[in-house]
Amino acid sequence: MKKVAFITLGCKVNQYETNAMSQKFIEKGYEVVEHTKFADIYVINTCTVTNMSDRKSRQMLRKVKELNKDGVIVACGCYAQVAKSELEKIEEVDLILGNNEKKEIVEFVEEFEKSKQKELEVEDVMHQKEFVEFGDVIYTEKTRAVIKVQDGCDRFCSYCIIPYARGRVRSRKPDAIISEIKKIAEEGIKEVVITGIHIASYGKDFKEDYKLIDLLEEINKIEGIERIRLGSLEPLLITEEFVNRLVELEKICHHFHLSLQSGCDETLKRMNRRYTTEEFRNIVNLLRKNYKDVNLTTDIIVGFPQETEEEFNKTYQFLKEIKFYKMHVFKYSQRKGTKAAVMKGQIDGNKKEERSQKLIELCNKNEKEYNEMYVGKEVEVLWEEEKEGFYRGHTKNYILAFCEVKDNKKDEKVEDKIIENTITRAKCIEAKQDHILAEM
Repeated sequence: MKKVAFITLGCKVNQYETNAMSQKFIEKGYEVVEHTKFADIYVINTCTVTNMSDRKSRQMLRKVKELNKDGVIVACGCYAQVAKSELEKIEEVDLILGNNEKKEIVEFVEEFEKSKQKELEVEDVMHQKEFVEFGDVIYTEKTRAVIKVQDGCDRFCSYCIIPYARGRVRSRKPDAIISEIKKIAEEGIKEVVITGIHIASYGKDFKEDYKLIDLLEEINKIEGIERIRLGSLEPLLITEEFVNRLVELEKICHHFHLSLQSGCDETLKRMNRRYTTEEFRNIVNLLRKNYKDVNLTTDIIVGFPQETEEEFNKTYQFLKEIKFYKMHVFKYSQRKGTKAAVMKGQIDGNKKEERSQKLIELCNKNEKEYNEMYVGKEVEVLWEEEKEGFYRGHTKNYILAFCEVKDNKKDEKVEDKIIENTITRAKCIEAKQDHILAEM
């Protein structure tokens, strides 16, 4: 039995597609192993959202060759899609596949093994009009299952290369999504994460009037699924009508990742984000009015071209007001082929680092304060794994929780179960992060 290993970089869409590719290899008789182990084939599902992502993709491609000098090395995904000429120069890489080619990865690998000729198969995704369907993907190594419902993005934010890596909006047919989730539920998975490149655009390409909220209402009816978690959302999706229907769905997790990017209107305009801070503030207020325990997270870019000290301070004050639980802070990265890459007023790297650290400190303070509010309260936790003497899981509003494994309960299986726990204290379990500690 041949062995195949995967390294997944980037977003949850990539994670879903890695699961899909893993399943296809398993169906053909391959064994999936950890990427740190010996394998006959190594698949690196690459990311290209930042220069750092590109660099990490290249590093992983070279690193796995050390585990098996005769192994087949496959580069696929977004970096492979937009930078195939760069990957061709890496001698360790045997096979380069774009995003549309992932579906036939086993066939491409087996064809390479016959010919032993370096191959490049990257279709132009900008001409792709239909969602590339993998079929029902039920393979997952985790307690929750990632469900891809949509691909592509039509927004063309001035800093972002992803529309060129993923193409235009293509939505998956509702019947295919429901079929997959029903099979996931039969496997005992209780939580699904609805993801895509721009899920707010779901249904935009359908002839009939069918949107994301319609899909969520259908998923909410599926027996066995107890939690529905939403991936990153375009803020403008959150309207009165959307929320009025959403609050009726008892399985929706009260965690929303709203991708803000900047708290300054002038910067948002240069980014082509299409909303203002006032509109975003109203959206946050709407969610907090309807979900008393809502947990809000976001993405922020610092050092965007022409960002002055005054503009950064506006962002800082806005973030201080909104009080996100977590903020993924990115230092602006020039992406060739985007409008922002050729803008005047590129920001010095040291200044980006300084601004980044200031926001990270704010984020850590917010997270600690939010966790401390739960001390003494009872919350439901989906326990996902046991690691280093602790069970690890998440609350419905996506707070990471730990529970010490007691000697008298070592034989009691709690993984994959949703259990009501009392939060005893907010305690630092992992370096530089505060989490909540629960008692069963």
